[in-house]
Amino acid sequence: MRILIALPGLHRMDRGAENAFIAVAQELSIAGDEVTLIGSGGGRTGNRYKFIHASSVARERFEDFPSLPFLRNEYCYEELTFAPHLIWRFRPSDYDITVTCSYPFTNWILRRPVLWGVRPPHVFVTHNGDWAPLMREAEYRFFGCDGLICINPDFFERNKKRWHSRLIPNGVDCERFKPGAAQRELFGLPEGRLLVLMVSALIPNKRIEFGIEAVSQISNAHLVVAGDGPLRETLTSLASKLLPNRFTLLSTSPDRMPQLYRTADVFLQTSKDEPFPLVFLEALACGVPIVAHDMQRVRWFIGEDQYLADMTDPKAIAQAIIRAQQFGRSGLDARVRLAAQFSWTNVARLYRDFFQEVINGARTHNIV
Repeated sequence: MRILIALPGLHRMDRGAENAFIAVAQELSIAGDEVTLIGSGGGRTGNRYKFIHASSVARERFEDFPSLPFLRNEYCYEELTFAPHLIWRFRPSDYDITVTCSYPFTNWILRRPVLWGVRPPHVFVTHNGDWAPLMREAEYRFFGCDGLICINPDFFERNKKRWHSRLIPNGVDCERFKPGAAQRELFGLPEGRLLVLMVSALIPNKRIEFGIEAVSQISNAHLVVAGDGPLRETLTSLASKLLPNRFTLLSTSPDRMPQLYRTADVFLQTSKDEPFPLVFLEALACGVPIVAHDMQRVRWFIGEDQYLADMTDPKAIAQAIIRAQQFGRSGLDARVRLAAQFSWTNVARLYRDFFQEVINGARTHNIV
């Protein structure tokens, strides 16, 4: 099977969607498929798949740009700069199927009509949400796909009647992410304090300010936020007021992320509407107890035995953090076993089966 995965940040950014696609590509390549990634980063060693560079301007350059139809945020601006380079490098006849999670421009390019031959069927993955397949207003009216991968049950239930859909979760590399000794000195973090870790982009829907306020209510707690984004100055200012000398904002290389998880006593996620964060599985695989928003989707991700609370209530969040510190380590083995069910090898097998189903369906119905 010849598979193309296109996304602006591939090989340039180490974010959830990029990491997920790279992991799936690696597993499918190992299994014998011919996988190509097109992104704006550079080549990397040790990968089994093919990588093609297509330039884009980093989204950080567009953080202060106006919100417009088709260009609603910095992600869309970044994707617009990626589009002409993708058009130049995308040869439809080279692939049996195309894949992205980016809308609108990447989706439109991969589904564009072709003058000769047939257009390969297209699969859209809901890594960034299901707004594109669900909504029917504005530019979302022009969304289309031949297969839709829904990464959580909510997305699957509300899209399955309209699109050829399959529920496939995210995954984790349990060889990299596993329990081990804490290495706080590696990151310059204090000993003797309750260490609460958040791994998140610094954007409004992540609601990191609620984490700062909650941790401020725990006298011996130190909050670490690993990430970057347009709210960096706002959140740093808030933390300097509420968490003086008890807050660290950092970024680290992907190869050190397992060590960072192992330094934490508690992992905190304050967002209320995450599709399926890889960080949940990475924390679980490292055995770290999780505090997150109490909703059925999150229970499906991380089981019933974590420390869920209302993420609009800093006092409730603080209480959940304290419970996680007191009782969380007793469930370490159970968390590791749960994470193992989501290995990328298992997840990639589900991707491949669905890709083949979509290809067979396109041939049957003569989709061009």
